[in-house]
Amino acid sequence: MTGLLEGKRLLITGVITDASIAFHVARVAQEQGAEVVLTGFGRMSLVTRIAQRLPKPAPVVELDVQNQEHLDTLADRVREHVDGLDGVVHAIGFAPASCLGAPFMDAPWEDVSKAMHVSAYSYKALVQAARPLLTHGSSVVGLDFDARQAWPAYNWMGAAKAAFESINRYMARDLGPDGIRVNLISAGPVRTMAAKSIPGFAELEKMWGEKAPLGWDVEDAEPVAKSVCGLLSDFFPATTGSMVFVDGGVHFLGL
Repeated sequence: MTGLLEGKRLLITGVITDASIAFHVARVAQEQGAEVVLTGFGRMSLVTRIAQRLPKPAPVVELDVQNQEHLDTLADRVREHVDGLDGVVHAIGFAPASCLGAPFMDAPWEDVSKAMHVSAYSYKALVQAARPLLTHGSSVVGLDFDARQAWPAYNWMGAAKAAFESINRYMARDLGPDGIRVNLISAGPVRTMAAKSIPGFAELEKMWGEKAPLGWDVEDAEPVAKSVCGLLSDFFPATTGSMVFVDGGVHFLGL
């Protein structure tokens, strides 16, 4: 039986550990027939080891989204492993401590600007860097956390996610004529290494599990991974500029 992503060539960012949502996206994508290339930042030896835990070991290219040389050379370095891309997954985010948990009004611009650069502008920068490899019918998917409301402690990361959602719409507008779809998955809380650094995350986990009509398991990234792979497939040919909620139904409760 042919997999949902049979023959697809994918670039997946944001793998840090095997608990990362991006790791599970890569795993499900491989199980569905895709060829995967990962990007890593900082602890490259760790990312390379984690890549060996996938069903098929995946190559890793270094990418610091704040490093213009990395972005300028990304397409050539990815081309060493695949001859083009059918999909790109953006799973990158960071905010300094002053932007999370601390009083919203106290965060300095130096910290806010880094949160905005890494967590929002990098979406456009990544896609622009990968653009030479993308073809008609390609799909870009970004991992989001619903920014329509002010979550406790999320603060400037929430503001960055609001910018991220706006960037998604503008990229969908500009890349649509080239047949490139651009969409977001708004995921419920998943217990990753990055999530554990967010103040108040434990309370958010508890609330989500209690309120989600379908239920929600913070230890299970597979529902999110499967949904990302759905958008990467050819089964959403006329969907772009959208945000798909994969959160057990919490989004429509107005919490």
